[in-house]
Amino acid sequence: MSQADDIALAHALADAAGAAIRPFFRARYDIETKTDASPVTEADRAAELAIRRLIEAERPRDGIIGEEFGAVREEAGRQWVVDPIDGTRSFIAGRPIFGTLIALMQDGWPVLGIIDQPISGERWVGAMGLPTTLNGKSMTTRACRDLDQAILATTGPQYFPGHSAEHFSILAGQCRDTVWGGDCYNYALLASGHVDIVVEAGLKLYDIAALVPVVEGAGGRMCDWAGDPLTDASDGNVIAIGDPARLDDVIEALAHHH
Repeated sequence: MSQADDIALAHALADAAGAAIRPFFRARYDIETKTDASPVTEADRAAELAIRRLIEAERPRDGIIGEEFGAVREEAGRQWVVDPIDGTRSFIAGRPIFGTLIALMQDGWPVLGIIDQPISGERWVGAMGLPTTLNGKSMTTRACRDLDQAILATTGPQYFPGHSAEHFSILAGQCRDTVWGGDCYNYALLASGHVDIVVEAGLKLYDIAALVPVVEGAGGRMCDWAGDPLTDASDGNVIAIGDPARLDDVIEALAHHH
């Protein structure tokens, strides 16, 4: 299986998910509440089923890890990792800043990622050794001379439990501005050079895997709060940075001890 074949399949998966999602956007639909109290919609399930059907048809030996329907063939070296709607709250509120996340992991490492926004028609693609593209056009992160010039983005304060909230606010205090909300869309904006830093706590593998190739293919860096690369064993606390020269400053702020 060539990298080009994998990228073509990932595009087909994103197309199928978008087709399943669009009829539900800004429509009236039933909202269920999962045990973790996050809202789940018919669109989520329809999109993940569409993706799974295609993978089963095209890559029957690859594993699949999805938010809605769990994992199959977990022993496979190649795993497709899928979050059909990352940013469910935005989706339910009719805000077109959610995204479909599709990643391919090889032996626990993300090697291919798509962030797709099916309403605005924006698709970021990252793959090992290739420049990140937005709708086919190469994208790069921007330089950031100092943290006091940086725009920091994160989904929301409620996702930083206990100590991590304090550490986050220390970092936020050093940055020029903080924008809230946006889930995966923030990482896409970072890859395109509009945001400098994204920090999150408590993400799941399907929230993270697709982001890494997109950010790194644009010249940025992703790691955990200790600065270690992200794999299927990571703890879910992540940093994405457009200018890797500022990474140590961010890690230091997040590790701040009184």
